[in-house]
Amino acid sequence: MRFLAADTPNPILPLWQEIVIGLIAFGVVFFVLAKYVFPRMEETFKARVDAIEGGIKRAEERQREAEALFEQYQRQLAEARTEAAKIRDQARADANGIREDILGAAREESQRIIAAGRDQLDAQRATIVRELRAEIGKLSVDLASKIVGEALADEARRKGTVERFLSELETAGER
Repeated sequence: MRFLAADTPNPILPLWQEIVIGLIAFGVVFFVLAKYVFPRMEETFKARVDAIEGGIKRAEERQREAEALFEQYQRQLAEARTEAAKIRDQARADANGIREDILGAAREESQRIIAAGRDQLDAQRATIVRELRAEIGKLSVDLASKIVGEALADEARRKGTVERFLSELETAGER
């Protein structure tokens, strides 16, 4: 059997029926896609774009808020440091003032104690000198009585002799 050239299809050119069926199928698929799928895809894309752009805007807004809060924090931190420095300086000044007050009070107290001690020493010295004069006077009179051999009985004589003796001792000690 021989085949006619007209009966054999050309492998390069498709049959016209296949082209028509392909075009109809393409049209139906395109219609379904254009009517139902593409609008939903467009909505999804818009929602994603809005979400991304909104997210970027929110992120930028939050970034600005964070920067503003950071600047506010920096200002507050600087103010707190300044306030702390003022408080430290005031505390040092107060401590120096208190120290000076305490030192002044201590100086006054020590001067008062020293003055009271001197007064007490002067009083004790005067008492001791008086007691020693009386004792020295008595011993002197006893000694003089024994040496001279006569009794210095009367008080006026004895006092005069004791006073004269002590005056001579004082002038001898000053030389």
